[in-house]
Amino acid sequence: MNVDHHDPLFDRTMIEATLQLAQSQGWQRVSLVDASREAGLPLQQVRQRFPFKSMVLLRLNRQIDDAALCGASYGTTVRERMFDLLMRRFDAMQDYRPGICAVMQTLPRDPALAAFLAGTTMESLRWIADSAALDRHGLGGLIRLNTLLAIWSGTLISWEKDITPDLAETMQTLDKALARAERMGLLKESIPPEQTGTVMEEGGLPDHVAPEEEGDNNGLS
Repeated sequence: MNVDHHDPLFDRTMIEATLQLAQSQGWQRVSLVDASREAGLPLQQVRQRFPFKSMVLLRLNRQIDDAALCGASYGTTVRERMFDLLMRRFDAMQDYRPGICAVMQTLPRDPALAAFLAGTTMESLRWIADSAALDRHGLGGLIRLNTLLAIWSGTLISWEKDITPDLAETMQTLDKALARAERMGLLKESIPPEQTGTVMEEGGLPDHVAPEEEGDNNGLS
């Protein structure tokens, strides 16, 4: 296959081939050399683009994130927007369902891979939380983010078992989990900086003036 290794098609072709092998022989037995041959891609370019096997899952996760974040989320509440964004992720995962399930079955026997995917999942959920306007500030924000992780993890188990064509069981599990979190006050909406009256610098800290600076400014005026 004559594909530029910087082209998204290159990544998708390699991801599909790797997950097909994972489905047939298990993730731990998959070789990137075998996957590149299965995909018909030049081994040297595959080595440059995917230096280690977990990179396939990292790029897959980014594709799934792209699908979830490609447009404005629908809904007037955090719960509604969160439901829309998370279901977009599950819809994107459907294209790779057998391979993803094969990887999930490997996780209990591969702590390093489990830790790697936990990190990438948490980063994805930060983007989801911000897109849904979930307040992530302070200790309460950390609690809310971990609640989101628990919601995702529980719904992921449901998705793995869901054989309905429209993911009805997955949607039901997600909706119930979000409703429970909402009742517990764990889906607090963030307030835009312009509505708080606090000017935010690029670094994210309030633009307060130190007392010494106030005195200096008064002296110059």
